Amino acid sequence: MSAQRDADCLFCKIVAGEIPADVVHETETTVAFRDIDPQAPVHVLVIPRTHQPNVGALVAQEPQVAVDLLDAVDAVAEQEGMHDGYRLVFNTGRRAYQSVFHVHAHVLGGRDMGWPPG
Repeated sequence: MSAQRDADCLFCKIVAGEIPADVVHETETTVAFRDIDPQAPVHVLVIPRTHQPNVGALVAQEPQVAVDLLDAVDAVAEQEGMHDGYRLVFNTGRRAYQSVFHVHAHVLGGRDMGWPPG
């Protein structure tokens, strides 16, 4: 696994322990923590420990870490009791309102998730 890190990245600082977060799940390659501005009763962000700007870059550069990230999403959903469903969202790029350019999966649940979304 690459040791990539961006010293200015908020999520890299969370991984390094420089910024506190409500961590709910960790693996060797991923960290999951509660979103500070939740959009659902359960809103957890799952990130790789290495810095990749978006999900496409993660898949291209570290495909096994992409798999690990999805495994962590499944573990978080199970741990948070979302047996009846959850939404998984990757915002990619400014037009999709990605605000932190470190790939992160939003795991949302705890209520009915209407369709279509925004």
